Amino acid sequence: MKLSLRPLENADLSFVHDLDNERHTMAFWFKEPYESLDELTILYNKHIHDDDERRFVIDIDGEFAGIIELVDINYIHRTTEIQVIVKSDYQGHGLAKIAMYKGLDYAFNILNMHKVYLYVDAENHKALYIYKKLGFVKEGVLRQHFFVEGTYHDSIIMGVFRDEVKSISAGNIREPDIVVK
Repeated sequence: MKLSLRPLENADLSFVHDLDNERHTMAFWFKEPYESLDELTILYNKHIHDDDERRFVIDIDGEFAGIIELVDINYIHRTTEIQVIVKSDYQGHGLAKIAMYKGLDYAFNILNMHKVYLYVDAENHKALYIYKKLGFVKEGVLRQHFFVEGTYHDSIIMGVFRDEVKSISAGNIREPDIVVK
């Protein structure tokens, strides 16, 4: 099986809607798990031509496995935030790492970004492990910055420059063995 990224299409919105309404998933994105399909469609149509974001579907042999986003793209400072969500059926198989690598490749080699950054819950140890393996460096902590599932959480901001991204050829990243549950 092969992982690829493709632009988010209107036909994908029902899958995104499902992800946006999973409480556990949205807790990691510091968002309320509540969004109507109508609202999502309006947002999609409103932002379809925006230059400050790119949204990709993580595609596994034609199946929707998640999304990766480059948001707040700043062409003056050449920075962007990266975000990833993998559907629960596909978690635990290395997809986030591969998708993040491909997203970083797009940010640096297509958009010519200087720096890519992200925010991660300080307690999300799996994500922190992945981001460090990709070359992200902790830049700071936003103390009790997000309210998630009844408690305040610290958020770590991490960043990476083009020359800090760990190479696939170095054996750091391999295509995942995907077995859908």
